[in-house]
Amino acid sequence: MEREWEYLRCQLGRVLTRVSSLKHAMNGHRPAAEAGQRSRPVSVPRTLMTSLQQVNPRIRGIRVQLHDTLQDMAARLKDQLLQGVEKPFKQVIDVSSDDSHSGGVKPITFVRQVLAACTYPKLLRDETFPDDVRLRAQTLLNGCEGGNMVIELLVCEEAQTGVLTPLPCPHTLPMLLDQEGVKSVPYHLRENRGWAVGLGELQLAIDTARACCLPRAIYISNPGNPTGCVQDRELIEGVIRFAATESLLLLVEETYQDSVYGKGKEFISYKRVLFEMGQEYSETVELISFYSLSNGIMGECGLRGGYMEVINMDPSVMGFLRTIHLNSSPVLSQLALEVMVNPIKEGDISYDTCSKVTLAQNADRAWRFLNDLPGMSCQPAMGGLYVYPRLDMPLEMITGPEGDLLYCQRLLEEQGLCVGAGCENGHVVGDHHLRLCVMVPPTTLEEVLAHLSSFHLGLSDKFPHSERSVKDTNLGKGTA
Repeated sequence: MEREWEYLRCQLGRVLTRVSSLKHAMNGHRPAAEAGQRSRPVSVPRTLMTSLQQVNPRIRGIRVQLHDTLQDMAARLKDQLLQGVEKPFKQVIDVSSDDSHSGGVKPITFVRQVLAACTYPKLLRDETFPDDVRLRAQTLLNGCEGGNMVIELLVCEEAQTGVLTPLPCPHTLPMLLDQEGVKSVPYHLRENRGWAVGLGELQLAIDTARACCLPRAIYISNPGNPTGCVQDRELIEGVIRFAATESLLLLVEETYQDSVYGKGKEFISYKRVLFEMGQEYSETVELISFYSLSNGIMGECGLRGGYMEVINMDPSVMGFLRTIHLNSSPVLSQLALEVMVNPIKEGDISYDTCSKVTLAQNADRAWRFLNDLPGMSCQPAMGGLYVYPRLDMPLEMITGPEGDLLYCQRLLEEQGLCVGAGCENGHVVGDHHLRLCVMVPPTTLEEVLAHLSSFHLGLSDKFPHSERSVKDTNLGKGTA
């Protein structure tokens, strides 16, 4: 092996020498040709293989995720703490995303034990593993024999395709649309009505968009990400009728369906409502609903996976989807996905090992606390993993469309608390918001609120807040 490696190194050296000679020749320099003659060092301008102008314009057009800026900053602060650098805080708390593990929630033991037994089958005979764990792992292994479970992804390649997207929207959505060359057509959610969808706003958005693109689909998040709005039957029926009238494909993300806790609220799936609206809609409206392992109630952000259910799609298109799938989901993610859709139940041996984060209490606690802070107001979350408070601060403190990002950066630097900036989710110019994940242990939530309060009140002392609130009429920008 050593001889083979030495041979490869020699060959590589010859290739590099040849390339160097060619570069000299191309730049008007004559390489040494006579035996024994030593080449003189010559300064050659460095030429990069690829310039920015040669990069695919679609790639250049992808918007940088501002979330990554805060994540890089948080990672740097964590490293500094490990190195013993003095900070006004002892740890960095990250509640900027729905990765509950980063917020202190422990992984579900049952899931990890099942995955361990699947990847190392000898553990099936380990009696320290509960019986229900070994039974589930054996069932999954039997089912995996001789095949791959493929999760297929729908990708649209048309450059002029438009997708109606809510503002605010999931903070990862804009970059995904950019990557696929799809134009985002924003429709504004009505903050003063609990972030509800306005049918008039949908019509305004599509009428405006037709001048610059071909709207083909509408994206819906229910319960809302990051707003926590839970749609009722009447609204869902209205959205379905709108999609039918405008011949739009419904793309419905229902990841937070198991996280509904608002008083008098319940999750109603778009599929259920569609099927109950009669054949005029149930057999014609195209619907794709999505569910994610990474962001659901299990919170397994380290195991990327999910599924989609396709309704009323043309059979030829369905065949095309199955043919052009780009990637197979990792096996571990598929196994965890099965555990998610068939969860352990109360009374099972391993039930007590599950994390039991009190989302309802956390969301209510955060909502009441944030509304008591000067210069901050918050709509009550009815579901989902976030609260999404509005910052109402003087212009001297927050300026520019990304003022809430500056707020978050200072909060992270001074308090070691990482929250999401509303500009990542998109909003009306001049508005500013924060995104806080409440799927954390109650003790962690209290730390989060204490750090946020300390920082916010310190700023409020320097910059007295205005008397505007989320109830102002200027928030009713959406139409009914």
